[in-house]
Parts: sequence; C-alpha cells; structure tokens
Amino acid sequence: MPMLVIEGHYKIVKTAPDGDSVRFYPKDPKHWKLVESSHRVRANRSGGAQLRLDGIDALETHYPVRHGPVVHQPQEFAEGAAKELLKWLGFKNVKRNGETVTSAQPAQGVAGYILTRGADKYGRCVALAGKGKAPGTSGSNIMVDAAILKRTANYHQLTMGLAYPTYYTNLYVELRDEMTDAVTTAFSSNTGLWPQDVTESGAKINSLQDLTDHLVIMPKLFRRLVDYIVLNDGSTDLGGFKDFLDARKDRLIILSEGKVTGFSTVIDTPNRNTVRLNHSPEDLVFQEA
Repeated sequence: MPMLVIEGHYKIVKTAPDGDSVRFYPKDPKHWKLVESSHRVRANRSGGAQLRLDGIDALETHYPVRHGPVVHQPQEFAEGAAKELLKWLGFKNVKRNGETVTSAQPAQGVAGYILTRGADKYGRCVALAGKGKAPGTSGSNIMVDAAILKRTANYHQLTMGLAYPTYYTNLYVELRDEMTDAVTTAFSSNTGLWPQDVTESGAKINSLQDLTDHLVIMPKLFRRLVDYIVLNDGSTDLGGFKDFLDARKDRLIILSEGKVTGFSTVIDTPNRNTVRLNHSPEDLVFQEA
C-alpha cells in the first residue's frame, strides 16, 4: 500500500511523549508539505511535529478534559506504554518532571522514519513510526506491506499488549488485519493490559477516580466518559451517556456487520453506572473528523 516516507529523528526533551505520540523532526521540513490530507501538519519553528501513531491508542497519561482537569488512566499501563515506546525507539535514562521529559540519552534524539498518508484535525501527522534506516527514499511513496509494518512502533505496542487497536478509515485493510492478528495473539497470551481490560465485560463506575486509577478500558471510551462526567459536575449516572455520544457525532463502521453507525450503537449501559462495548475494538473503524 503506498505511503509517504519521511526520514528524520525523534526528539523528546522538553516534550511530553506518551504511548502513542512522540515528536518527529524530518531531515527536510519541506517534506511535511508532501503529506496529502484535508488537514495540514502543524510543525514548530524547528520543523518538528507531533505524531499520532496510526491504528493504536495507548492508555492516557495526561488527557485535558475540556473545562476540567487533566486526567490519566491507570498508570501501570499508561506510563508503561510511554516508557516502552521510548525504549523501543532507542532512548535511555529518560527523566521527567511530571509528564515533560527533562533529559534523555541521546539528548539530540534518535534517527528514524515515518510512513504516512495524512494528518488529523489537531495537526498531528498520523503515521507508522520506524527506527533506523528507512525502507525507501525520503519524500517518496513506497508500498507498505506486513513486513514493513512489523518493523514499526505501532505494531510493537500491540504485540506488547500496551495499546488498543483503534482503526480509522485511512488505514489500509491489509495492515489493519495484521494489527488485529497481533492484538489477538497478545490477548490470547494475557500480555500487557489485556488481563485487566473491562471494555467488553463492563466497567462499573462509581467515581471519576475509578476511571483514572482502576479501570482499564479502551482510551476512546475513557475520553468520552470523563468528558461526560465532568460536564455533569462529577455525576457518574450514565442515564444520558448515549445521548451525549450522539451529540458528539462520532461515526464508525462495524466491520462484522458492514454497517455505518454512531458510537452510541456499540455502547451498552446495562444500569446507570455500568458501561461496556458490545463489539470488540478491532471490529470498529472510526471515521476521521
């Protein structure tokens, strides 16, 4: 599948990387203009831009609720995913002040490349992230197959059980299927977060702290839940949660049914403080906003 190759380096000092997002600096910043998308990549004065790792969603280390606090998910897996990503990329001795990296080795960054087809509405480049030598010429398009996918951080995080599969329509079917195979293997092996995952079995929520400190659930569902709870002054009564989701207008495809629908369709609230996904995360493909 054709994707744009951009060579450069990852740099993390004075940034706040997590398990699925990191700052990337191309060798040639002009290559950002080659990213074909309805949204432009937002680069800083040095040419660096934030990446969103395609096809995965790690637990939140610092999610800023609109008109509310900055919250996180259970730190064992949220921080664990962030540490694993930086380790895989080649960083050592990473020190932080809160979420911000204050020092790391090598301080100047580590060489790598990205494979991309676009950017999201926040200006983040949506990409597969690789390390070392790129599989093609920077600034050109190459065919990305399973072998190339398996050399990326995206695939690695799934094999480690440290990220949920969260697919969007721009991700090719063949790559998505390979990612799902990695998730299936991690789940079957009780790897990473999967033994504690309650996304489909049901999350019982009596307080916001249940979500931030205890319950391991799909991050996209977590974000919608905390937005809803904060909007409702801390009430965990989920009686209006599906209406809230409908107002957000998240659209998705249920792969097993070939059906385009809203996020609320795949959510069950069997009682006023319990929520569950009625399809597996890998059975859903979200539409980009």
